[in-house]
Amino acid sequence: MLSAADIRALRGLCPNRLHVDVPLGRISRWRVGGKADVVVRPRGVAQLSALIRLCLERRLPYVVVGATSNLLFADEGLRALCIQVQGDTSDIAVRGNEIDVGAGVWGPYLTLSAMHAGLTGIEHLCGVPGSVGGLIYMNAGSQRKSIGNALVRVVSVDGNGAVMHRDAADCGFTTRHSVFHGNREIISGATLRLAPGARDTIRREMMSIMAARRAKFPLRFPNCGSVFVSNPAMYERWGPPGAVIEQAGLKGFRIGGAVVSRLHANFIVNAGGATAADILAVMRHVRSVVHQRTGHLLQPEVRFVEPSGQIGSALDADAYAA
Repeated sequence: MLSAADIRALRGLCPNRLHVDVPLGRISRWRVGGKADVVVRPRGVAQLSALIRLCLERRLPYVVVGATSNLLFADEGLRALCIQVQGDTSDIAVRGNEIDVGAGVWGPYLTLSAMHAGLTGIEHLCGVPGSVGGLIYMNAGSQRKSIGNALVRVVSVDGNGAVMHRDAADCGFTTRHSVFHGNREIISGATLRLAPGARDTIRREMMSIMAARRAKFPLRFPNCGSVFVSNPAMYERWGPPGAVIEQAGLKGFRIGGAVVSRLHANFIVNAGGATAADILAVMRHVRSVVHQRTGHLLQPEVRFVEPSGQIGSALDADAYAA
């Protein structure tokens, strides 16, 4: 619990950008979670750096989020300070074939900006929900491509408030993973290097991708996107997670308000009134059935945010264990 003095100090660093008693359902892409005691939204790397130094000085627990596309908040809410990295159109700058972008920029907007600049290479991200920081953290992508393939460097703030610069080769990118999973660095911005392309060709490719996503993904209901990461060994024998879950007869499986989508089985949607406990229970059931059928344990893309601010694998949420 933050004290009144802590909140005053935070307001001084980030005036007009601090909020108290925030329902996490307003932030969560899944529209679940209890209340966050305090949410602060720093502007730029300097403000973020100063904020982390203040947290260190005052020993304030904190958790950093972006668009929350791969996060599940606890039903009990969040007692740690919630630092939400956000961005706007001013956080994108095009320099020849390179784009500098802030971590809070909405990923699909970045792809639109690249298209307008006549740059190709990230069309596959046009329908992937999430802020740029979250996309980098998860090395997100689609069509078996990832954002890491286009990155040149990443700017972050470490646990001491120091600003860090990493080349892409130092980011440890693998399938839906990066070095940022194992450290306390907060991604603040990045530079991408793309290739020149015809705007009309890029636009048509993006429109085709979006049409395909609308046809097969459950966009009408709150969700976090793909729940389980693709396993190459399982893919070779059984197919992608969505196909494997469907083959197991789990489309439509429901606990409370959480439902395995009938449109795409690797999505769990909030069909109304779902809780974090509901979603986790569905995830555990799906993984158990798939394991019995294939011998493979599905690994979640989803990360669980405990009330303390600790973030871990959704299926390691001991407090919610069945």
